[in-house]
Amino acid sequence: MTEWWAGLLLPVILGAFALGAATLDAGTYLLKAAAGLLVQQRRKMLATDTLLLRGGIWALVLAAVLAAAVIPLGDIAVLDSSVGVVWFNMTEVVAWAAVWTVGWGANSAFSMVGGYRFVAQGLAYELPHMFALITAALGAESLRVGDIAQAQSGLWFVVWMPAAFVVYLLSVLGMAFWGPFDQPVGRDIAGGARLELSGVDRLLFEAGRWMLLTAGAAFAVPLFLGGGHWAWVIVKTAAVLGALVWLKKRLPTIRMDRYVEFAWIVLIPVMLVQALVVAIVVLVR
Repeated sequence: MTEWWAGLLLPVILGAFALGAATLDAGTYLLKAAAGLLVQQRRKMLATDTLLLRGGIWALVLAAVLAAAVIPLGDIAVLDSSVGVVWFNMTEVVAWAAVWTVGWGANSAFSMVGGYRFVAQGLAYELPHMFALITAALGAESLRVGDIAQAQSGLWFVVWMPAAFVVYLLSVLGMAFWGPFDQPVGRDIAGGARLELSGVDRLLFEAGRWMLLTAGAAFAVPLFLGGGHWAWVIVKTAAVLGALVWLKKRLPTIRMDRYVEFAWIVLIPVMLVQALVVAIVVLVR
């Protein structure tokens, strides 16, 4: 069911979850840092493309909101699309373009390297990610997110699609270039894509990252954890998001070339086997 008022609440709910997760990760330091950024003067490099830079920052936030639009809270969704899985995957392209334009628009070498790193990282995680999404859709025989959640009334997909669930969560970390996949904003390039961002620009960029992570965690609920009443969706989303925050402190940053190799040699074959198993189950049931 699509409700217009849900669209007004969506950014608020997404922002609240992102703030909660960021606070869990950084503690009280987060609030001090955010307050400092609000009053910090914006700076820019010589010949910065301001329109491209700030357009990319806002596009990153928009990508997270658009991704969350197809996530049902019980029977209510902002966008109850028959191709909701495809829609969610499409929004990641918006995030790719957003980070790249931020890196390019800053007119800084390290910023541009960070933007290109994110595009390269996307090419590495995207195929396993797509297979994870397709596997869940195959299990429900539908691309509508609500149908996938309803198909798990007897047994959650995470029980018989564990590989798809794990690969999906890994790809969420990659999508938000967060935790072990933070090379686009890595210390070795002095902050990468966000290097030249300051003040409100830096705050919005970081908010976009956290909102992407939140949207990815929330999408795991109807995809693999059975969806449910809106209260259950909130509880499950909080649990997944908390687990991702916990993992950040326990996993080292992965070199880009190592991850590309791992994705092609390990993750894609594993997902092909997982998809084959699901296809066989669907055919014989």
